[in-house]
Amino acid sequence: MQRRLAAILAADVVGFSALMERDEEGTYAAVGRLRREIVEPRLAEHQGRLIKTTGDGFLAEFASPLAALRSAMALQGDLSRDQGALRLRVGLNLGDVIVAEDGDVYGEGVNVAARLEALCEPGGILISGKIHEEVEGKIDASFEDRGEQQVKNITRPVRIYALRPAGAETAMPLPLPDNPSIAVLPFQNMSGDPDQEYFADGMVEDIITALSRFKSLFVIARNSSFAYKGKAVDIKQVGRELGVRYVLEGSVRKAGNRVRITGQLIEAGTNRHLWADRFDGALEDVFGLQDQVTSSVVSLIAPEVEKAEIERAMRKPTERLDSHDLFMRGMALVYKGQFQPARDFFVRAAERDPDYGAAYAMAAVTLMFEQAARGVPLAAEERAEALRLADRAARTGGDDAFALARAGHVLTYLGRQYDRGMAMTERAVALNPNLAAAWDSRGWVALMSDQPRQSIESFERMLRLSPLDHLRVRAWNGISFAWFALGRYEEGCDIVLKSLQSMKNAHTLSAYIMNAVGAGRDAEAKWAVEELLATQPGFRASHVGEAFPVRSVETGERMAAALREAGLPA
Repeated sequence: MQRRLAAILAADVVGFSALMERDEEGTYAAVGRLRREIVEPRLAEHQGRLIKTTGDGFLAEFASPLAALRSAMALQGDLSRDQGALRLRVGLNLGDVIVAEDGDVYGEGVNVAARLEALCEPGGILISGKIHEEVEGKIDASFEDRGEQQVKNITRPVRIYALRPAGAETAMPLPLPDNPSIAVLPFQNMSGDPDQEYFADGMVEDIITALSRFKSLFVIARNSSFAYKGKAVDIKQVGRELGVRYVLEGSVRKAGNRVRITGQLIEAGTNRHLWADRFDGALEDVFGLQDQVTSSVVSLIAPEVEKAEIERAMRKPTERLDSHDLFMRGMALVYKGQFQPARDFFVRAAERDPDYGAAYAMAAVTLMFEQAARGVPLAAEERAEALRLADRAARTGGDDAFALARAGHVLTYLGRQYDRGMAMTERAVALNPNLAAAWDSRGWVALMSDQPRQSIESFERMLRLSPLDHLRVRAWNGISFAWFALGRYEEGCDIVLKSLQSMKNAHTLSAYIMNAVGAGRDAEAKWAVEELLATQPGFRASHVGEAFPVRSVETGERMAAALREAGLPA
């Protein structure tokens, strides 16, 4: 058995089955020309070996990761310049492979490349972390870090990067807001115990929440700040990527019943350290320590904030450490997509503090997320429980913008309480205009309530507050539905393609199908139907009412009609 390290390129033709159905002979001939006139010359130019071809794609091997990437870029460049050309999706991976006697290759190195190709958007290139390590800084291109993702039939998560050609618009620094702006980076866990990561993360979330309550501050949301977790960061680069003037970083050490927090505030544009301090105290005084850190930062970057506003910002949703600790553990699991165990923590947190509105809200949200992830409606008792929890959050949340926004989202999506949901999310963004989660919920509630323009405005605000948020995939998807409602299908197609780069489910694929049908992109719509049925075989056009519960009967009928026209079973 021969083994070797190889860079594997996997590619396939977008919408191949739909193209064959429409013009079998013409598509077969076009794929042949693609292989002879573009693929084989580009592989030879970069010393690649064509391993095999399939009906809709091919597999190639390179000795050099850099050569593999350059070949892929040349291929996509050739096709992008030809409006009538077929479109490819390309995945690249570096790994150990088994070489068979006939020259075919097998192994995880090949499987990962194939999985990346399946996740890739039309015309794009996805590479694994192993390829990225070898090519970064050696090629005139930039990369978007998509994070670690679990891919089909691969045990370990795969770090994924999307190639962006040099000069792509995302390389432009974001403009600074008029008011003081800050990002709080993940604090280092200095406890020596990986299980305490949630504690350090929770500390940062509390500081972000406190800062975000100041209407005079522009605060980057947690999910974008945490895109830098575990990485060596360049503060100037962070400032450019997030569009902020100040960056707060620090560490947390928890030992026994003692806690030490260190923090430093840096002016991103100059790398100038404006402030640094250390705070020590007993674990039961942890909220007081957080208040000291927050007050010190605010006194430097927002001196105009009055003492009364500072005192209001320091109020926590609960002063009981046990309940708060359970809530933070639940949030850590939500970010990992583990909704059932997360719900258990939120319910326990609410049991210990019956006035903890955010805990009730997140327990309800996990049920809503489960329906979205499964692609099928909740059972009647699950729906009733979600609505009960959301209603309890609304009644106990008071002025907690997070609790109001998330509860309003659930009541609208699962309970069709459109007017109530709008009122709750409107109040949430008024209470805390720096809370990205509130704008996210307002975007979805406005969309469901037949206010697509307000929905787009809300999602764009959310994306500005949290430009690296993993929820940006949902925001792009929401915007695409809003463009569909407005009849602007090309714009809907363009933005939902961003979502499809990271997530293929009933929501993202349906949004693409609907807009593609409206734009007359029949082949791409049929490709998306195939992908949808492969992902969720039981999904039907008649599920529109549950999956996309819009208030407008007309919009709902347009959605279902577009899905049927593309070929989704009724």
